[in-house]
Amino acid sequence: MRLLRRVLVIPLLFALAAGAVACGEERNTDVVRIGVNDLALPHWDVYKKKAAEQGIAVEFVNFTDYNQPNPALNQRRIDLNKFQHVRYLANYNVRNNDTLVPVGATEIFPLTLYSRKHKSVAEIPKGGQITLSNNPANQVRPLLGLAAAGLIVLKGGASWDSKIEDVDTGASTISLKTIDPTLTAQSLESVDAAFVDDTFARPAGLTKNEVIFTDDPERPELEQYINVFAARAEDKDNPKLLALARLYHDPEVEAAVRAETGYQGIFKTNDPADLQATLADLETKFRK
Repeated sequence: MRLLRRVLVIPLLFALAAGAVACGEERNTDVVRIGVNDLALPHWDVYKKKAAEQGIAVEFVNFTDYNQPNPALNQRRIDLNKFQHVRYLANYNVRNNDTLVPVGATEIFPLTLYSRKHKSVAEIPKGGQITLSNNPANQVRPLLGLAAAGLIVLKGGASWDSKIEDVDTGASTISLKTIDPTLTAQSLESVDAAFVDDTFARPAGLTKNEVIFTDDPERPELEQYINVFAARAEDKDNPKLLALARLYHDPEVEAAVRAETGYQGIFKTNDPADLQATLADLETKFRK
């Protein structure tokens, strides 16, 4: 899933369809606004062009605050967003009593542990330190990966209910430090290893040469980590929004995404109803 920087600034609006929108200007309802966190990537230019060929005008809102895209969607400042996986969306909905839903799959990314000090997990010394996101929605997958790699022990055994508080520090060989996800790449200068999201790994110059552990993103239970386009529940059947979600898998768009340096995603085309069922199951679990 691609993470966002927490900064106390108003998210910048990049109006790609018809120029920048002035403050206070009335919203053009014929234009679909999509919230993203990686507008600088070239594939969005290709995406916008393909949308125009289908008669759909698109504007992008580029957010740098991890907490803003979903509230912006709820508040109708945007019509779609693409930045999160299903599990994160479920966690957000439960915590905020919201009803946002996935309307299209994009891709899934392998869980990636990087190191600039070691060539393998086995080289991490006892007492070594590993950093990961401080967002609870993005912690269980790294925890399960570390448990599988033999670096930590989870009280009660590893499960999808595991939390960072369940780490048995006495029985584990390494220590964990949770930090803002935007800082994980930089932390590699001072820690033994770090889980770095794809969004930040590429700008930081991280490559496969620094990867010391990955999981298998094709495992069925990892469907909850498929990244999605999200919309308001009332718009889940909106044909224009569904068309824009599908457009991500246009051959030209996919080719542009694949061509970007360091891209490691696996494209997914799960049906929206399937994604929504996964979301509902997770929300039920999180409410318990």
